Amino acid sequence: MPSKAARRSTPAPRITGTSAAAAQLEFEISRAAQFDSCVLLTGETGSGKEAVARAIHASGPRRDKPFVAINCAALTTTLAESQLFGHVKGAFTGAVGTALGVFRSGDGGVVFLDEIGELPLEAQPKLLRVIQQREVTPVGSTEVFPFEVQILAATNRDIGLEVDRGAFRPDLFFRLNTIEIHVPALRDRASDLPLLISHFSEMLAARLDREPWVPDAPTLARMLRYRWPGNIRQLAQFVERVYVFGTVPELPVEPPGAMPAANLVPPAALNVPTALSLPTGSRPNRPSEAELPVLNLEALRRIAVRQALAVTSGHMGRAATLLGVHINTMTKFAIESGDGIVPRQRAGRPRRPRREGPTDVPPVWYDLLGASPRSSSGGIDQGNPGREDCHGNA
Repeated sequence: MPSKAARRSTPAPRITGTSAAAAQLEFEISRAAQFDSCVLLTGETGSGKEAVARAIHASGPRRDKPFVAINCAALTTTLAESQLFGHVKGAFTGAVGTALGVFRSGDGGVVFLDEIGELPLEAQPKLLRVIQQREVTPVGSTEVFPFEVQILAATNRDIGLEVDRGAFRPDLFFRLNTIEIHVPALRDRASDLPLLISHFSEMLAARLDREPWVPDAPTLARMLRYRWPGNIRQLAQFVERVYVFGTVPELPVEPPGAMPAANLVPPAALNVPTALSLPTGSRPNRPSEAELPVLNLEALRRIAVRQALAVTSGHMGRAATLLGVHINTMTKFAIESGDGIVPRQRAGRPRRPRREGPTDVPPVWYDLLGASPRSSSGGIDQGNPGREDCHGNA
């Protein structure tokens, strides 16, 4: 086991990705780790809420203390109190020994209450008092034991809605919700997908003593178009199946409402290798940072303009709708991009972008274009672009 000094020198886990959502999540993790406040992690299933909780633990002063996790969905009404607060020998049938419970086991560290929305309603008042008083009384005992932990809770439910339905106590919700961190879905951070694929591929390659798998451009394009309802967990399982079967598995049938390919970061702009390297192949030569065009915003803007015009066969109005900018702004970008781009003009007055245009255009394009999303009046909104909504390390 490494020494405490060695553990302190180990860098804290970070969220894999370079998107605005990943950067915001890293900032929130670093801030939450410096305080003892309760943190409520929200997000869809598989989005990486436990990884975020562990990153909070590893990033703060409690990194050398225990991290104790418990799945509240597995707690029954009769056993919840014993699992959470502990019990003494003989407290009930089958209690052949003494149990500390999660709060005393995690004393000085972090307690992670996963799936807190599934906690039986009967156990919620007792949990509220324990959190407020920072002391527990084990089942079958009259002795009170103080503890000192940071409490993190996670849920994929809308707890506010559960409170309105009477399925969750509002006082417990407000106690846990001192700091709320939302973990975005994978589809809301599509630009991080290549980095996440590389992360899981390298992790599996090291574990299985194989070469990393690098998807070719068509495969990555299909993966970018897919919505990943299981989020990062589903992506990790997809990459693992590549190593198990030695071939790229088919993605499930696209669910209704899937994102069009034009709304996603194009593989060409990510410098994706054009050849598929399965785990049995050789290790690919990775391009250096100096070769990557993504560091040049002007070049990326030209790429966005070219691809939007190519997808729409040169139609200015539709290209503007795809990029989420006004048609006048699109015309200006097309002229400034050069490269011999001649947008197709229809006879007569050009059509303006439809007001009901896509609302899920990734904000990364706004950064590349140097413009903000269109306001509802059809003009340019001068406010900040919408924040792009990772996980990260698995």
